[in-house]
Amino acid sequence: MDSPQLDVIISGCGPTGAMLAAELRLHGVRVLVLEKETEPVSFVRLVGLHIRSIELMAMRGLLDRILEHGRQRPAGGFFAAIAKPAPEGLDSAHAYLLGIPQPVVVHLLEEHAIQLGAQVRRGCTVADLGQDDEGVTVELADGERLRSRYLVGCDGGRSTVRKLLGVGFPGEPSRNETLMGEMEVGVPQEEIAAKVAEIQETNKIFSLRPFREGVYRVVVPVAGVGDRAEAPTLEDFEQHLRTIAGTDFGVHSPRWLSRFGDATRLAERYRVGRVLLAGDAAHIHPPTGGQGLNLGIQDAFNLGWKLAAQIRGWAPETLLDTYQAERRPVAEDVLDNTRAQTELLSTEPGPQAVRRLLTELMDFDEVNRYLIEKITAIGLRYDFGEGPDLLGRRLPDIDVKQGHLYGLLHRGRGLLLDRTERLTVGGWSDWVDHLADPTAALDVPCVLLRPDGHIAWIGDDQRDLDDHLSRWFGNPAN
Repeated sequence: MDSPQLDVIISGCGPTGAMLAAELRLHGVRVLVLEKETEPVSFVRLVGLHIRSIELMAMRGLLDRILEHGRQRPAGGFFAAIAKPAPEGLDSAHAYLLGIPQPVVVHLLEEHAIQLGAQVRRGCTVADLGQDDEGVTVELADGERLRSRYLVGCDGGRSTVRKLLGVGFPGEPSRNETLMGEMEVGVPQEEIAAKVAEIQETNKIFSLRPFREGVYRVVVPVAGVGDRAEAPTLEDFEQHLRTIAGTDFGVHSPRWLSRFGDATRLAERYRVGRVLLAGDAAHIHPPTGGQGLNLGIQDAFNLGWKLAAQIRGWAPETLLDTYQAERRPVAEDVLDNTRAQTELLSTEPGPQAVRRLLTELMDFDEVNRYLIEKITAIGLRYDFGEGPDLLGRRLPDIDVKQGHLYGLLHRGRGLLLDRTERLTVGGWSDWVDHLADPTAALDVPCVLLRPDGHIAWIGDDQRDLDDHLSRWFGNPAN
């Protein structure tokens, strides 16, 4: 078999694939991204970047670029659309939601990856794959064969890579769907607002919101599931608007129309040999709470440095396996909370009664804080074994003598933040930076950060630090 000419092939250039490509390029990995679509999507679907994803953008120096295209909104009302403001004092310098068109996110991340040296080929579809001890052979739909050391499927909920691997995708199929589109309306805004407010007393999914002059974004829940392979028609919107609202609001001149279901599924495995899955290829769920895109971007951040370490030859033996061990439980939790939120959005009397009770409970700061930290992923703690509560958590963008912590993480390397000014990273300096800063806003002597910003060690003993450097960054360089 021919030797691999590439280090990693990524199937799919959505947010997850583009982010992963950029993370790999930070470490000099040869990356090719294959995207089946010949052109970026034409419709402008708005998405929300949650706090943790915004922090990750800041870690890589991307946030200023992204903020130019987004709109900051208060961080509240996420869980089942229960209208509660965010609790005070969320532990983040970026405690807001950033509303931004998804095509813009994809474009900026793809541009970032290309600037770092990634290759992107559009109009390429994976048709088959095979793997051996040295690499993966990818066959494209036109018969071309490519060889790489690893393949990552970031190709969505209907992932070809996952299917070719034979990885199970158990869960619940779609029972209902939601129509979404942008179109003009034929009645006054005041009339629309009054009718929508009336309906939303019980139906929290339904909405008509002004998007730009004369154009509304329309979201209509539908009982049952249509043909997902076909886009809905304007007549579909008219029919279901009349069913729910008693009027179709005179909708006309659609800009784009789409539908999505409420299927909930989780891949049985995230890795089979040299092939891995990330983003929607590994998990799908209803969009309640706006977690899907964020979950995929965070998958990419977790996987990128680990796969790069494996390719560059300094990864500890089990490092790549921690990708599934850490990220699959996170996806399980997201699937469960979206199941709970979906129930709370039901118009049936039982779920509505539970919703009223939870609305009361969220007046308690601890309950509201717990739920918003769950949705925004800032409450996430990876299991790194016994230790202080901070261990395994992400470190916020604290003040350091150079300014802000995240400004030191742009290169995707580990970081020792040393308030004692006595420690050293020694032979790990090729992969880990060292900042001796007694003024850092920390309540502990020293922390070792992984490239994804999670705390891998807390302490002040050099020998103990060396053990943890070995655990995460392998044998020290000569």
